[in-house]
Amino acid sequence: MAIIEIKQVRKEIDNGIQEKKVLLDSIDLTINAGEFVTVLGGNGAGKSTLFNSIAGTTTVTSGTITMGDRLVNNLSEEKRAEFLSRVFQDPKMGTAPRMTVAENLLLAQKRGERRILKKRQLKQQKEYFYELCKEVGNGLENHLDTPTGHLSGGQRQALSLLMATIKRPELLLLDEHTAALDPKTSKQLMALTDRRIKDEQLTCLMITHRMEDALHYGNRLIVLQKGKIIQDLSAEEKEKLTLSDLLLFFEEQEEVIVG
Repeated sequence: MAIIEIKQVRKEIDNGIQEKKVLLDSIDLTINAGEFVTVLGGNGAGKSTLFNSIAGTTTVTSGTITMGDRLVNNLSEEKRAEFLSRVFQDPKMGTAPRMTVAENLLLAQKRGERRILKKRQLKQQKEYFYELCKEVGNGLENHLDTPTGHLSGGQRQALSLLMATIKRPELLLLDEHTAALDPKTSKQLMALTDRRIKDEQLTCLMITHRMEDALHYGNRLIVLQKGKIIQDLSAEEKEKLTLSDLLLFFEEQEEVIVG
């Protein structure tokens, strides 16, 4: 079953007098339920623009984006947040710094629900939040009453991931969510990410610059270049790739551009 269908999506911006710059060039992409798709591409390839178009942060110039039976082109970012969630590269994004870890999780638990005046019932959720945070393995469970702004970058990013998945989204967008972390913390967060996706059977798109992660995680790989999908590899095709294959592929593309 298709979770999201992107058909002939194009994004153009003004780039000077009577000039247009194409950020997405007639993208066709279908993501099915349970797929964990890693997304590779150099700077300016269109990765973030693709995610922004899906999330509603930017409007597309033409084409359609459908999630389930909903055409979402004209839906606001807030409306789309009812059925998709996103973790950003910057650990400071996605959490409220003055709210505690528990308060952030409680807020995420209510994502997409109609806001009404009632008791928040935070105490009743503390045990569940403790066990949830304990899965992270970095001591986050000991900081339920700590303002999020006081956490380390790794703890805050792990919290962002928990918040994004505590209420199962139809689509999870991971926007280079390990890029700002040191190698050890990045490895821990990727292990947690893979575990959450598998345990909750999530559908996920993950941008990464780490080719090792692109090879190791996910069951599909797409490569973007100049706003186009130039490679779309299945799980079977991806399993045959080595790091050298990926590096060689990018070198070949650069040679084509230079030539």
